Amino acid sequence: MALRPTWQGHLRLSLVTCPVALYTATNAAGDVHFHLLNPKTKNRIKMITTDPDTGPVERSSLVKGFEVEKGEYILVTDEEIKSVKLESTKTIDIERFVPADEIDRIYWDHPYFLAPDGKLAQEAFGVIREAMRRSGQIALGRVVLSTRERIMALEPRDQGILAYSLRTADEVRSAKDLFGAISDDDPDASMIAIAEKIIEQKEGPFDPSQFKDRYEEALKALIADKQKGHKAVAAPPPSETNVIDLMAALKASIARKDGAGSSGKAAKAGGETGTKAKTKDADHKAAPRRRKAT
Repeated sequence: MALRPTWQGHLRLSLVTCPVALYTATNAAGDVHFHLLNPKTKNRIKMITTDPDTGPVERSSLVKGFEVEKGEYILVTDEEIKSVKLESTKTIDIERFVPADEIDRIYWDHPYFLAPDGKLAQEAFGVIREAMRRSGQIALGRVVLSTRERIMALEPRDQGILAYSLRTADEVRSAKDLFGAISDDDPDASMIAIAEKIIEQKEGPFDPSQFKDRYEEALKALIADKQKGHKAVAAPPPSETNVIDLMAALKASIARKDGAGSSGKAAKAGGETGTKAKTKDADHKAAPRRRKAT
């Protein structure tokens, strides 16, 4: 089944322009969706728009309102909304190039694939893509999607371009509101050393196929069992994780031999205590906020 583009238009770098199509790069989360049914008739329930004072009303007669205070609304007509609607420019105009590490990961939103729209567009598209690849930077442009103007971050991916919509500053909450109350005292160095060795034991390559939505899988299994007439079996309760003694928990973790989540690079855990553990070089190089696409 051919993918349908989310948006079609042009990609422009200064005077170089080519037709392109934008496709969503992800599938909707979760295949299992439920409907509300009347248990007596098995009929699907219809949601009826209702006024709490007068009862059911026709949806076509409803108007939009913005609540300025509790119970007080400013009514806005569809014509008024259309008057400020942004028209799609049909062009992603590259405005700026920035290093990838300058864009905090909290701003990255939805991923898309950007591809040339037709064979005649491939040459110009390839020129723009390879120039971007050699620059080693992220291209920023704007596009209107679903009446909203979005900032798009573009970077080469294989023979195409990976495009991410970026959140605006107004959409991102301040971390200080939550993190400001967290103590900035240095944790115990010996505990950190043990925790670092636990991390070493669990190091390995990123393989997304190893990560499954276990709840989704359990729902599918439940539905399959019920189709066969079997009764649902309750999932076992989660194990107790309350930490009484942090140092004891760290030592017990590093002594585990089950290898769960590790790449096989197990650190030597035998006998090394928290008091003998050596801390690593404090001048670690900070990890980049976002790995560039290859």
